Amino acid sequence: MSDTAIQQRPSLGVYADKRMLRILLLGAISGFPWVLIGSALSLWLKEDGMSRSTIGFASLIFGVYSINFFWAPLIDRIRIPWLTERVGQRKAWILSLQFIILVSVLLWSNLSPAENLWLVIAVGLAIAISSASQDITIDALRIEQIGKNETGSMAAGAAMAVVGWWTGYKLGGFISLMLADALEQRGFENYWQLTFQCLAVLIIIMNVLLLLIPEASWRERAKAQADDQAMIGSAIGSGDRGLFAWIGTTIVAPFASFFRQNGIKVAIAILAFIFLFKIGEAFVGKMSIIFYKEVGFSKSDIAVYSKGLGWVVTVVFTLIGGWFAVKQGIVKALFFAGIAMAATNLMFSFMAWSSEPSALLFAAAVLIDDVTASIATVIFVTFISLLVDRTYTATQYALLASLGTAGRTLLASSSGAMVDALDGDWGLFFIITTLMVIPSLIALWFLRDKFSSIENDTATA
Repeated sequence: MSDTAIQQRPSLGVYADKRMLRILLLGAISGFPWVLIGSALSLWLKEDGMSRSTIGFASLIFGVYSINFFWAPLIDRIRIPWLTERVGQRKAWILSLQFIILVSVLLWSNLSPAENLWLVIAVGLAIAISSASQDITIDALRIEQIGKNETGSMAAGAAMAVVGWWTGYKLGGFISLMLADALEQRGFENYWQLTFQCLAVLIIIMNVLLLLIPEASWRERAKAQADDQAMIGSAIGSGDRGLFAWIGTTIVAPFASFFRQNGIKVAIAILAFIFLFKIGEAFVGKMSIIFYKEVGFSKSDIAVYSKGLGWVVTVVFTLIGGWFAVKQGIVKALFFAGIAMAATNLMFSFMAWSSEPSALLFAAAVLIDDVTASIATVIFVTFISLLVDRTYTATQYALLASLGTAGRTLLASSSGAMVDALDGDWGLFFIITTLMVIPSLIALWFLRDKFSSIENDTATA
């Protein structure tokens, strides 16, 4: 191995790079909306008398994350008038979509699920669409902060992006649950509405900080896209070549590139693995808040153990996971993480079958679950980042990431119905989720040679 390759091997010192703080913020901006449409919305509906099945099917709004690749090419090409010239193309999109999320949260603060269930869910859908859309450009901006050949920094950047996402989700969830609980204890009947008003302030603060992140010249990217369009238009010939060339450059080329680089069989195996890998975790995640509530824990208990303690653990083990992914190799690390992540669901079975709610068991289950989930997530993000063709960063990453979200949202939306079908047997529910990882590991086995060659290429780059 060359001296350059040795120097590129990541150490924990790579996290001291100031670019990692920028990526941390981008991750937090990406993760925070999940607090709104995940934890907050679920408990809000629960406490307004909605059934488990209703809450489960309300989570279908997360399905937009699985299809955002359809409009990713448009976000990659279209520039927001006036704002792009002043802050850059990527940040212009993020700021515009964050404004929609802010307005939606303020609308929620004036609604009641018991009186306006479908309007509440419609506003939640607006948040989900905006969040899924901003993720397209957040991921692109995150990847573009790192040079193409900085493989160690790319792995560290993936870890920091995951830490940022969990920071936005866990700390945001901690704040929202603690606020809601405190306001309820003080006798405010509209405690969730007041909580949403407070969360709106956090959204504003994050967007002010966003302006401090530098963005590579969008004009250079626009020129490169125009050159590709001209080349495709020239190949097409006369007639509507401008329209067809734009469509070809924007939509067709990124997808064709993925299958051309990997081959049909390997590409299908990659897509199958991404779709299936985290389904079991998603089934647990969709119902975890409801499970904690039903077995006797308060919102403050959930905030401390699931959000506060979970955030600390997630940060530490995500950073370790980034290092572990490179040291062990992506495929081997994914096998380990997948099995460990699934097996920890059994801890929740013990909780379900315990005669009394145990804070110690609760803390242990959340701790172990967050350790395995954080390691699995950062390795999964690194896995996807290695696959992306830098010519089509936003579109290809959105395609792969949204496919992974499809498995976690579309299938897991039936989680509440599954618990009901099992007559509320939470222990059996968690055992079933443990077995859900097996199909993805079979797909991963067929990819082991593909990723051995990728890792060799990046090591010698």
